[in-house]
Order: sequence, then C-alpha cells, then structure tokens
Amino acid sequence: MTASWRFSALAERHRALGSDLEDWSGMGTAWSYDKDQTEEYLAIRTKAGVMDVSGLKKVHVIGPHASHVIDRATTRDIEKLKPGRSTYACMLNDQGKFVDDCVIYRMGPHSFMVVHGSGAGHEQLTMAATGRNVSVLFDDDMHDISLQGPLAVDYLEKHVPGIRDVVYFSHIHTTLFGKPVTISRTGYTGERGYEIFCRRQDAPLIWDTIVEEGAEMGIIPTRFTTLDLLRAESYLLFFPYDNSEMYPFEDEPHGDTLWELGLDFTVSKGKTGFRGAEEHYRLKGKERFKIYGVKLDGTEPAAEGAPLLKDGVEVGVVTIGMYSPLNEHNVGIARMPVDCAVEGTALTVKNPDGEIAAVASPMPFHDPDKLRRTAKG
Repeated sequence: MTASWRFSALAERHRALGSDLEDWSGMGTAWSYDKDQTEEYLAIRTKAGVMDVSGLKKVHVIGPHASHVIDRATTRDIEKLKPGRSTYACMLNDQGKFVDDCVIYRMGPHSFMVVHGSGAGHEQLTMAATGRNVSVLFDDDMHDISLQGPLAVDYLEKHVPGIRDVVYFSHIHTTLFGKPVTISRTGYTGERGYEIFCRRQDAPLIWDTIVEEGAEMGIIPTRFTTLDLLRAESYLLFFPYDNSEMYPFEDEPHGDTLWELGLDFTVSKGKTGFRGAEEHYRLKGKERFKIYGVKLDGTEPAAEGAPLLKDGVEVGVVTIGMYSPLNEHNVGIARMPVDCAVEGTALTVKNPDGEIAAVASPMPFHDPDKLRRTAKG
C-alpha cells in the first residue's frame, strides 16, 4: 500500500473483517474480506449491503463561474441540472477520447460537487477553472458510505423522513443518527441504493450503526470488489479496467471514444464547447471496437482479460466475467470488433483452464429495463 496517500476513517473496520486494504485511487480500500463474496453479492441483490466507497474523489466547484467550468469539462448541459439533482457525465481529452466519468451534483446556483474515480477528473476541472472566478476544492474529509439493495430504503425510512420520495439521481441534505449528511439516490450496483456523504468524524458511527441495526434485516458489510460481480451483469464500466489503458491497441496511444464504449448517451443533445467535442463528433462511425456483452456456457466465469475468439482467431478480450447463482447466468463485458457485437454471434472465451463456448449478447443482463434502480415509492 505504498502508493496510498488517502486514508478512510473506516480502515480499522475493514481490517477487522480481514482486509489488507489494497490501494485504489490512492486510498487503502477493502478488496477482500474473510468471508464468501457470493454472500455479499446475494445480500445486495436480495436484501442490502453497506460498502465504503470513500476512495471515490469528491471535488467541490464553487463560485460565479462554476457552471462554466462544469460545462467545459464534461459532456452534460449543466444548465438543465436543477439543485437537488445529479447526472452521470464523461470527460474527454483533446483527442475526443475518454479520460474519466463522474456524477455531478448540483448543490445550488453556484455550487456543484463532482464525484469521480481514478481517472483525470480532478485535473480536467482544474484545467477548466484556470482564470475563472471559481474555487475547485478536493475534499478528502467527506466520506461516502454506500447502502445498496432492495431493503436499503426500508432501513433508511426508519431514520430519514421522506426518503421514499427521493427519486433516482437526486439527493437531500438531512441528518442520520443526529449527524449532518447528504444522501444521494445513486450507486454502482444496478439496485435501488443510496450513497451517504458524511464527515470523516461521523463515518465510524454511521457505519457501525447501520451494520448493527441492519443485521436483523440481512444487511451486511460488503467489500469494494463485490461491485465487480454486480457491475458485470448491470453493464457498469470501471475505468481503467474496461479501457485501452488496460488493453491497449498496438501502436496506438491509450484512449477510447464514447461511441466505442457505448457512453455516447452522456453527451447532451446538441452540446458543443466541451473539451474534445469536435473530435468526439468526428469519430462517430469510426469505431475500432465495441463494448458488448457475452453469455458463456456452464458456470465457470470468464477470467479477467481472457481472450475472445471467433472461428479460432483472437478478436477481443473479456474485461470482467461472473456467474450468478441467483440469476443462473454466466456473463461478461467484452471488447470486440464491431461486426461481432451483434446478438447471437458465436464466440469462444479462452480461459486459462480451457475454452468456453459463448455468444454475443446485449446488456444489461440483470434488470434490463432498469426498473429496480429507478423504482419509486
């Protein structure tokens, strides 16, 4: 963990559960616990799990030019975002290639919070802020405790009046266990879930109380890497693990287009002026590959980075795979040629222990109409 320079107030809780706190985005993060990961997956899909995602970077953009900075740095038309709402957006470089994704929270007329992962989001915002009347504040005191699963709302409504009225991609400023928090109806699981943004000093109390009180409802602590099982069947990409930073093209610099990643929906209709906009539009129809799903035979999941074959020739790679005993499917996210990204295309996954027959399949595999994550009431 020599690269870590950010520290979660919940580190000792994770160590007590068996984690060595592996580094992610500069923070010691719980990649492993001393229990079966399938138990955590099933808890989030059927009950709820509580997870420390404080490794996400929280950046406040505040001041008269705040909306200009967000507008320049991201793909969304920020003028359409109302206070109390949030939106998922991407950030590009000058070549029109993806460098990070984020959730933008509008806190007020001149106040935003941008939450991003291990990409260049902070640098993008800082660059756009140069010479503007705005403050860009990286906030590592703020912790992010994620409570995800169908019973999350049942638990929170005992403590937070009106929580059932908080719709998908909105947030409220309130208190939880007597502590000031912002609770956002977002997450990275494909389930109805909430992210609880709190002060560092309050994170242990909030975590401990949810774990203790939630036990009778089947709510359990879950490790960060359980997200891999959830995201694989919910079509949620993870930078850089699905990107050319991890699986580069020969003799080409890193970088994927939003058209290739299936993230072009994050560009607000008709928007121009964001960094990389001209190249983004120019590259439409010039995809070198597509992100697409695969369904495998049997129950052995595709290994991370397993080669993808068509007619015996290597054509792509599976970036993440998982088998669900709940949904009884063996699925994965893959990078493959455009002509292979057609439902039903016969493929083969070359695992270390042998080859597995597969077919190309659209995503998401779980809750394809996204009814669970967007449920009301």
